[in-house]
Order: sequence, then structure tokens, then C-alpha cells
Amino acid sequence: MRRLFVSLCLLLLAASAGAEKLKELASFGGVRNNQLVGYGLVVGLDGSGDQTTQTPFTVQSVVNMLTNMGVQVPTGGNLQLKNVAAVTVTANLPAFARPGQPIDVTISSIGNAKSLRGGTLLMSPLKGADGQIYAMAQGNIVVAGAGASAGGSSTTINQLATGRIPGGATVERAVQTQLGSGEFVQLELLSTDFTTANRVVDAINSRFGSIAAALDGRVIQVRAPQDSNQRVAFLAGLENLDVTPAQVSPKVIINARTGSVVMNQGVTVDACAVAHGNLTVTISTENAVSQPAPLSGGRTRAVQNSEIMIQADKGPIVRLPKATSLRDVVRALNAVGATPQDLLAILQAMKAAGSLKAELEII
Repeated sequence: MRRLFVSLCLLLLAASAGAEKLKELASFGGVRNNQLVGYGLVVGLDGSGDQTTQTPFTVQSVVNMLTNMGVQVPTGGNLQLKNVAAVTVTANLPAFARPGQPIDVTISSIGNAKSLRGGTLLMSPLKGADGQIYAMAQGNIVVAGAGASAGGSSTTINQLATGRIPGGATVERAVQTQLGSGEFVQLELLSTDFTTANRVVDAINSRFGSIAAALDGRVIQVRAPQDSNQRVAFLAGLENLDVTPAQVSPKVIINARTGSVVMNQGVTVDACAVAHGNLTVTISTENAVSQPAPLSGGRTRAVQNSEIMIQADKGPIVRLPKATSLRDVVRALNAVGATPQDLLAILQAMKAAGSLKAELEII
């Protein structure tokens, strides 16, 4: 019997008996990254830049840049800029970033440039959601790919229209991060769970006294020292507390596009019987030539002879025993001998029959 290779993954939040550090379960309110985006020009390409007849914004950007530098470009000229590409520049501004701090940037072509390899990004401002400039980016682009073409044939390894500049942007404006409001800081669980929130409160109060209270299933309010140095030391000890999270509810996630099936450790199966058979449709076409007899006045024509055959394999009835561990569930599903795509229908039928004890989510 064919063995079914199912893509299975244990969700890390499906808690085992061991405890986890609090910093793995929650983050501090207000401590977050901020996305930055900008527009720029990459120059110095080896003929792999934008085709300017199809990307007029590249020519417009070059003309504006030269004008700002005091170079007058004759109007009505037809610039052919094979070594220039228009790009977007994106970066993440980390929490507590200060002016002068370098951050990494990602460069992506927005025109029809074939490659950004060997190019240099000109000075580009990076703006936040409020429209303010928070960083300036410039530098040589690193592209983790290669490509070659000759005689109408080409080959490409990885993506050539995207690259990175490590430390390519310098922070120009700091984002004010309020680490707590007044005497309180807030812990925000990565996933909402009332049991985990209650256990976090108990762990904090057992270690530091009655200073924590749960506001809901995700946010926990903690009283912290007012002095900044003492507060940092307090939060350092807080995030290293050992907490045993609640066991996540049983869940099966099915990706209908790829046929992937992901289960967590809590999935169980009650005893049931599954009958599965394969339906095969084969269409074969044979091309032939109809040749008329000599002097008959007929014409030679191409003829297609198609044959359709449908074969339904008998599917044996497989009894799936009750399984209470993930290993037993996998062994039971493998016994069916279905393909991953067939497994999608089987799991849905098992859920409808009440045999699959898990939430079924299709993405």
C-alpha cells in the first residue's frame, strides 16, 4: 500500500509540559518596529536597467535629480538610460533607534529592469506612515543571484530584481517610544488565551508580589519602578520568568492550493472506517494523416483519433483506531493510502462525522 507523506508541523505554541520564558510568550506594549518606505534610483548597472520607453517615470526621476544638481537637460530629448533603474526602498526602524544608527534596507525594482546586480542606490529618503523622513539610504547593492543570456537563451539563479544594502540607511529621526504609561507597563501576549494570561499573572505576583493584573485575555498590566535604570533592570528580570502556557486547542490547517496539512499536538481521532478509491481518467490522442487514393480528387488532411478511458480503483475499507497522540494520528492517516490532495476531502469528511477532534481551518 502506498505510504502517504503528509507535511506535518508541531506548532510551537502547542505547549509541552515544560515552561517557556515570558519573552517567548509576550511583548511589552509600545516596543515595536516601524516600517519605512522610499523611492530611489539605482545607477551603474551594466545595461540591465529600465527600458525607459516603457517606464517614463525613470526618465522623469533622472531629469528631476539632474535639475536639482544644477544640470539643465534639454527639453524634448529622448534619453536612453540602460544603466538606471527606479526602485522602492524599504526598511524596518527598530524600537529605541537613535539618529546616526545604521539599519538594513531592501531594494526592489518597480520598472522592467532585468537585474540590479552591481548597482548603486543614490541617496533616498525613507518615510514613515506619518509622511515624515526617518532615515536616508544610499550604498552599493548586494544581489544574491546570478544570470546570463546568449543567443536568445537565458538562465537565472535566484531573484535579480531585488537586493539588500546591509547598514545602508542612517536613522535621522527617533521615534518616541513610551515604555509604559506612568507607573505601569503592559505585557501583550502573542496570542489571546485567558489561561495563559492567568498563569502569567500568577508567575509575576509569585516572584515580585501583587503587582500584575490581567486586563483581558491578552493584555496584562504590571506596576514597574519609575526610575528608568531600575525599570530596565526590572523588565529584564520580568521577561526571563518561567511560565507554563496553556495547551493550544486542537487544530488542523489545510492549504487547499498546495495540499499541505499542518496539525498540532492536540489533535486526536476517534475510531472510524474510511473507504477510499482512486478515479483515473486517461485521454490519449493519436495524430494521423488521411491520404486519398491517386486521381480521386480528394485532399490530404490531418486526422486526430482520441480515446478516453475511465478507471475506478476499488478502495478498501480501512478501520482507523482511536488515536490520542500525533504519531498515532499520522500512522492512521498513512494507512488510508491517499494522496495529500485526497486527504483534504478525507479530513473534512472525518470532521463532519465527528471522528476528527480538532478545529479544521482551510486557507
